[in-house]
Amino acid sequence: MELHEWYEKGLTPEQYIEQMSKHKESFLHVLKTFHLSGDEAALVNKLREAKWRVVVITEDWCGDAMLNVPILFALAKAADMDVRLLLRDENLELMDQYLTNGTSRAIPIFIFINEEGEEQAVWGPRAPAVQEMVTNYRSSLPPRDHHDFEEKSREMVTRLTEAYRTDETLWQEVYRSLKTTIAERLY
Repeated sequence: MELHEWYEKGLTPEQYIEQMSKHKESFLHVLKTFHLSGDEAALVNKLREAKWRVVVITEDWCGDAMLNVPILFALAKAADMDVRLLLRDENLELMDQYLTNGTSRAIPIFIFINEEGEEQAVWGPRAPAVQEMVTNYRSSLPPRDHHDFEEKSREMVTRLTEAYRTDETLWQEVYRSLKTTIAERLY
């Protein structure tokens, strides 16, 4: 299936938010609170001129999606860029074309396409600074076969989710990474 067809199959942002059952409150918090800085006019104008669209592979249970997708929505709104979202678990054929490290179905994945449906840029699933934080959190976990692993893992996910919801420096790291990826292809 061509990327244009995947785009056409996707949910609008409004449809995606409406169907959310997990992380919805935190997602909406990031969406309402995150704003582009005033010095983004050049990038926004360039994106508007390029007439890119975005196919997002995501799931509402994913903490990374809770953080990253609202930031994409803010940029897309400013640049009049249409976004369509596909649920990963219902679209594995597409997901498997965008595996992280060739093996992981990590999400979200943002696929930027032009008017002809050709891939222009891909971003995801995490900004490098966020990946470093996650790696550090995971390094403090006991081995998988340890009796406390499940409990400590749940505690880590809770701390991480709260940081994603409240730490605006993480939001800026995501935006900086996203902006860098886009700019590399636009300019």
